[in-house]
Amino acid sequence: MKSKLKKTLIPLILMIILDLGAYYYVGGSQNFGAGLNAYLGLIFACGLLLGPYGAAGATIGNMICDSIRGYSLETMIISALVTFGSSYLSYMLWYEPFHKKSKIISPRLINTHYLSKFLVLLLLSGVLYGILTKILFVITYPRLASSSYIFFRYFLNYVNFGFMFGVIGIWISRKINFIHTPKLSNRKLNKKLYLAIVLLLIISIATIIIADYTIKIDSHHILMCETMIVLILLYSFFTKPMTSKIHQVNFTSILEKIMDSFLIVTLIILIIAMTISESTTFGYVLIEYLPVPNSDAFVILLVFADALSLFFFIPCLIVLKSVERKVIRPIISFSKIKDFIKKGEKIESDGLINIYSEYTDEENEIGLLARSYTDLIKYNNHYIENIHKIESEKERIKAELEIAEKIQKASWPTEKMDEEDLSVFGFSKPAKEVGGDFYDYYEIDDEHVAVVIGDASGKGVPAALLSTITQAIIKLILKTEKDPAKALYILNNQLCENNTEMMFITLWLGIFNKKTNKLKFSNAGHNPPIIYQNKEFKFLNTDTGIVLGIMENYEFVTEETDVAKGIVLYTDGITDANNHDEELYGEERLIEFLNSRKLDQKIISQLMHDIDEFSENEEQFDDMTLLILEKHD
Repeated sequence: MKSKLKKTLIPLILMIILDLGAYYYVGGSQNFGAGLNAYLGLIFACGLLLGPYGAAGATIGNMICDSIRGYSLETMIISALVTFGSSYLSYMLWYEPFHKKSKIISPRLINTHYLSKFLVLLLLSGVLYGILTKILFVITYPRLASSSYIFFRYFLNYVNFGFMFGVIGIWISRKINFIHTPKLSNRKLNKKLYLAIVLLLIISIATIIIADYTIKIDSHHILMCETMIVLILLYSFFTKPMTSKIHQVNFTSILEKIMDSFLIVTLIILIIAMTISESTTFGYVLIEYLPVPNSDAFVILLVFADALSLFFFIPCLIVLKSVERKVIRPIISFSKIKDFIKKGEKIESDGLINIYSEYTDEENEIGLLARSYTDLIKYNNHYIENIHKIESEKERIKAELEIAEKIQKASWPTEKMDEEDLSVFGFSKPAKEVGGDFYDYYEIDDEHVAVVIGDASGKGVPAALLSTITQAIIKLILKTEKDPAKALYILNNQLCENNTEMMFITLWLGIFNKKTNKLKFSNAGHNPPIIYQNKEFKFLNTDTGIVLGIMENYEFVTEETDVAKGIVLYTDGITDANNHDEELYGEERLIEFLNSRKLDQKIISQLMHDIDEFSENEEQFDDMTLLILEKHD
């Protein structure tokens, strides 16, 4: 409600200020449109921008001023109908589509089409206001019947100041969104009815114009009847429902910015021309040499101002139209690609390339841009096709890796070995889906338990394949060979066969005797185990050997040690974990951690948590594996 009241009051106040200001500026002596009357421009601008509320405000303000000017009540009432009708007409016609391709928007001069529409509406409403006002005064003041300049007074003031206030009002409304747009109506539009009303309206106005030049003074009642018919038809047209969608313009286009500059220059020229034409010296010259009354000299002055403005306006409008057709329209066509772009999908190129093909043969910047766009679409679609193939391949590889991960984990012990005086358990965390680490433990016979940990070179699928093969081979070997060194000898020679990629694996193999608590073991280049001796964990000093798969017929060494409390086996992914400062977790920190904890299955999760805290969630770059043999007291 406040918004509607504001849209009515602001035009009302502006109308009073401009109308009475002009009236008292000349000493309260000018009537019937004589002189410069800027307030007439508000009738068009307020109706166009603020619809029925702006038209009502301008009309009420004009009635107040007419009352002060001393016009009769009859004149004021008919004048109010004419004022509201011409003002509201500009609003109704703006939201009327002139042809099917034109979009309806709120008043914006975004291109030459809407500028032309603006000018046509200004001229139409100006003619309607001028002729009806002239007839009104001829009817109510018969002595003016011989004055042929009344129409031109009102028409020229209406058009000139309507252009100025209309353009400025559109700019202001664009900045502060002070505008009124119609709501879509649920009523069905009877096109034939309103087309008939428009045709009758045009015929009636033409009849009035003809009658104005042929009617006799004593037949003014005929003009009154025709005027009322025009007003009835006009107000009947105002009942037309709004059924066309209003499109929103959410940005200022390049052409609109160019149009702004063009209109600013036009306004400046128009203002300068009107100022020059109003000057006393210039006015006296025109009055002296032209056969017009002093009171009508401003008609000639305004015609001069308009001629001077049109001398600039028309050529520039032609240039703008050319720029729009040759530059802006192709750019708008190119921008349609936005609606076809979807992330990760091909561009629907057929329709777009047809649009661009219209310009590809042009030997200029637009042609170059069109050809570039066409190539870009083709290259993009080719790239997307390849991406889709790659994505499909990645999905296939991902599915295969998930299966490989399950197979690899299934090859590791799934349950803790827990006997009366012995427990064996382990854990492995690959850096990728699958890794090169593995661990294993199982009973060879009633007396002996095999404990194995290995770390293949590299990461991912190749390393996982090598570690899985190694795990399977060592199991077969241990069925017949219980000497760790001899078992590694056989395993190494088998891995060296056909090893064209020169991949290798470190491995530590131990065989624990449950009766004697003796652990026989052999090392093939793996990290030394950590054993509990003399009430603390420390590294077991052993022969390191060499990695498997590089040198055939290498003689590994079997060693033996007592296991009083337990032994911890690990891969270098544990000790090589680093933090943001590139500092390694290290062997000393691992020994310190083990000495501060109880040796049971919880120690694995505790160690992983300690490494995470140390590395500050830095990405894991190597597989981590831990295998623990615990001797119960």
